[in-house]
Amino acid sequence: MAGPGWLERLRAASKTALLRDGKRKIHYLFEDGKEMAEEYDVKTGQLVSRKWREKSTLGGSGNWQVEVGEPASPLLGALESELIKESSSNPVFMRKDTLTSFQWRIRNLPYPKEVYSVSVEKEQRCCVVRTTNKKYYKKFPIPDLDRYQLPLDAAALSFTHANNTLIITYKKPKEILAAEEELQKELKKIKAANSGDGDCTTQ
Repeated sequence: MAGPGWLERLRAASKTALLRDGKRKIHYLFEDGKEMAEEYDVKTGQLVSRKWREKSTLGGSGNWQVEVGEPASPLLGALESELIKESSSNPVFMRKDTLTSFQWRIRNLPYPKEVYSVSVEKEQRCCVVRTTNKKYYKKFPIPDLDRYQLPLDAAALSFTHANNTLIITYKKPKEILAAEEELQKELKKIKAANSGDGDCTTQ
């Protein structure tokens, strides 16, 4: 079974926890050297952000790649920030999940709802956003389904449009919900680094 395989990888990873600003931050170090950092809202257990980092070709740490949460905003010089301001109307794509759904938000899309179509491409294992006016096209995967090797289901996909933002929702399959519940049990066993017990890492 591939699904439990991913959960086993998470269990086997070296994990460090930190409680700060109402968030539980978990850092995973996998056997292959990959790192994953997640942040959860302490009150709701909601995933706030997930980032990945791999070793660079020279063996150093690469840059963090954001999978869930606000896109990384690099520190910009004055000139660059001026240029960015001019193009601030460009669409901004980000993922922001709920407890029961994967969710993506695409800001700065002013067209009415009937212009958009969102579909599942099962062979390519991705979702595609198209507009009838040819102004926007976006193809994106759902890494969680890939990690658990689950099929994409067109019936799980829906979208809405409000305040110049396209909100795409994909209902989490029961296998993912069950795995996330198991993982939360695991994460609660990790003592946080600032809870007075020192920096605690569990295997």
